[in-house]
Amino acid sequence: NAMHSSVIGRKNWTFADTIKLAKTSARLYSIIETAKAYEHEPFHYLRLLLPAARSQTEQEIMKLVPWNVK
Repeated sequence: NAMHSSVIGRKNWTFADTIKLAKTSARLYSIIETAKAYEHEPFHYLRLLLPAARSQTEQEIMKLVPWNVK
């Protein structure tokens, strides 16, 4: 089942028309899959992470990695 998401993602990445978009998509996919692995609901985890990522230091963001969030 874990591989199923990867295959779907791979098909979607073929439509990334720039290297930057492809890298951003891969990072986002990685964040989502890591959140799932730590049993977080991806949508709620992204709602926590993304606003904080804009305004906080790297050390503060590290507090929000999936294995540190309860």
